[in-house]
Amino acid sequence: MYAVLLTALLKFILIDWLMMRAFYIAGISLFWLIYILYRFSVNRNALSFGGFKKEFLIKTIIFLSPLVFLSIIVSILYGYFKNGLLITWSIIPILILYPMWGIIQQYLMLGIISQSLLTILEAKRKRFVIIFLVSFFFGLIHYPTYFLMIFTFIMEVVFITVYFKWRNLWAIGIAHGWIATFLLYYVLERDLWTELFQLF
Repeated sequence: MYAVLLTALLKFILIDWLMMRAFYIAGISLFWLIYILYRFSVNRNALSFGGFKKEFLIKTIIFLSPLVFLSIIVSILYGYFKNGLLITWSIIPILILYPMWGIIQQYLMLGIISQSLLTILEAKRKRFVIIFLVSFFFGLIHYPTYFLMIFTFIMEVVFITVYFKWRNLWAIGIAHGWIATFLLYYVLERDLWTELFQLF
């Protein structure tokens, strides 16, 4: 949990303040990848318990598909009516890379924070509290963009609800990545590829 809080704190320092997005994402991804592999080496069931499993993958994808498609369509239509539909090649590598980053983010939110809160509260009837706390924290991380804070809060409510039902991080992480890519490109007008390497 301390490592998760440090990850969130470093986001505000390295991305929002120092504009070192590439270093932050690469460093955090490497750290948590090593952590996940370590957990797997110690306990072969740790990854499955956290959500890295093939069970319920299709069910999770089917359930999340309407949300993904609706978000993408609304984002594209918004961008089209606001500035015209600007198609850039840089969205392609982001569509490939962002789901990986989405999986790591959701592992922190769902695989670590939500499971820790479940252990602390020790009651399934208190899951609505956990859903709110995790979603609120995830929205707060996206400060200072208020629209993004609200959107990510709602999105995380859906994700954690699905996670509690089927516990499959693969589908949730991919959905996160694709929704975020189109939202940031066409609604918030951010070129993520350029942002990623803006320090250089």
